[in-house]
Amino acid sequence: MTVVQAREVPGRAVRRPVRRGPAGRVAANTALSVVGFAFVVPMVWVLAAAFNGTAGLSVSWPDPWTFENFRAVLNVDTTYRPMLNGLVLCGGGTLLTMAAAVLAAYPLSRYRSRWNRPFLLTILFATGLPITAIMVPVYGLFVQINLIDTVLGTVLFMATSALPISIWLTKNFMDGVPIELEEAAWTDGASPMQALRHIILPLMWPGMSVVAIYTFIGLWGNFFVPFVLLLSNDQLPASVSIFTFFGQYGQIVYGQLAAYSLLYSLPALVLYLFLARRLGGAFSFGGAVKG
Repeated sequence: MTVVQAREVPGRAVRRPVRRGPAGRVAANTALSVVGFAFVVPMVWVLAAAFNGTAGLSVSWPDPWTFENFRAVLNVDTTYRPMLNGLVLCGGGTLLTMAAAVLAAYPLSRYRSRWNRPFLLTILFATGLPITAIMVPVYGLFVQINLIDTVLGTVLFMATSALPISIWLTKNFMDGVPIELEEAAWTDGASPMQALRHIILPLMWPGMSVVAIYTFIGLWGNFFVPFVLLLSNDQLPASVSIFTFFGQYGQIVYGQLAAYSLLYSLPALVLYLFLARRLGGAFSFGGAVKG
């Protein structure tokens, strides 16, 4: 058997694969198992407690099995109206964020400027800015311009808070679309906005699906912003109405809380399943551009 050795190029470092011993593999598998166990246990507890008439903090088999927890939470004040409010807030915020992200990412992707990199770095910095640091001035501003306790004002601010990371993601997905396709559309008389609508966006739908899911899930789980900006109970979304299950002196109805948690996760799950076929697409432009 002939063994062919790789020839080393002078002045260039050769990467050699790092082989872990049995102890290293065992340690890595143990660490991954612990992390996986930490994620699985809460989900198992939610599934079991939702159908358990005597649910507690410990994970236990439902005894007795019952749907009473779902019957208790399926009412207008606890679930239906908060879910509708959350869909309006998060759906509107997601659509507004995606529209603004596309319009902001297009010039960053297609036009070169010395301000592109500083602007992108500013966006990257804004993604790590804690929302609690700006809520006090935002609250004061909304009081002055009469946007406090309004759905419109809350949607605008939620969309603004999700915009930086959405611009960053959309710009990266847009970079994957060959500019030659857009130039061909320009040659045929299309304007930049027409090329964006008819050429770029259809090709980057898988990426836009990712942005939509990421944005919606982030807004759907947002508790602090609607809790501060919305004062009327009939306008609060589902992420805030979870307070219903926390009574005085720390008393919690764990079965109803678990049942509500399952219902609360349904909109995000449905959105993912609806857009899953888009995620299966790939940016394959091999036959679209020929030299």
